[in-house]
Amino acid sequence: MIKAEIFGDSPIQGFHITGHSDFSEEGSDIVCAAVSSAAYMTANTLTEIIGANPEIKVSDGDMYLKIKTEEELKRSQEILEGFVLHLNALSEQYQKYIKVSITEV
Repeated sequence: MIKAEIFGDSPIQGFHITGHSDFSEEGSDIVCAAVSSAAYMTANTLTEIIGANPEIKVSDGDMYLKIKTEEELKRSQEILEGFVLHLNALSEQYQKYIKVSITEV
């Protein structure tokens, strides 16, 4: 199962995604691909378009992203809100494979 922990609600400060969905075999798992694609698009938009410099750690089945400054939090909210909206929609469609939780910080 993919576990997506969202840091904060308002403002959203980042996320930590771990695990694999096991929806299907590696290389053809649409659930893992959807989550991974959304996470990378969010990270790339924050760094390359918004110009934020979040703390990012990535390894197999694990992505951590956390915004470090108040100014970057303000500029990043709409992107992060869209990411959470997308993850919540995926978790409704694939309840056995994705769990989204919000951790207050």
